[in-house]
Amino acid sequence: MMKRIVLTSLVALSLAAPVAGPARAQDAGTPDEGLSLMERGAQMFLEGILREMEPAMRDLRDLAEDMGPELRRFVQEMGPAFGELMGKIDDLSAYHPPEMLPNGDIIMRRKTPDEIEPAPPKEGEIDI
Repeated sequence: MMKRIVLTSLVALSLAAPVAGPARAQDAGTPDEGLSLMERGAQMFLEGILREMEPAMRDLRDLAEDMGPELRRFVQEMGPAFGELMGKIDDLSAYHPPEMLPNGDIIMRRKTPDEIEPAPPKEGEIDI
């Protein structure tokens, strides 16, 4: 749900700027002067979306402020362990997707040599 809200607000902001920008630069009169009916309708639609999204965006900002210190602490504690784990795994394409067992354990099975796809030849190389 939050991804949709953020995506919608980003799209609305990116669309609102081009619609409103040139019209204000072209005239010294009212902001609506010089806009076609379609442009004015689009502008009103996007302004309405932005007004509706404002409380959700405020909540999202508050959530990010609350989670910021916890997320930093998580990265500080888990970053070195994750780096060590990635050093042991080598290439992720050599493994099947993770599986969760009935007891809650998560396993990553290594692919057999027959299951591993050969790397595509580099540009300029000929596969013989």
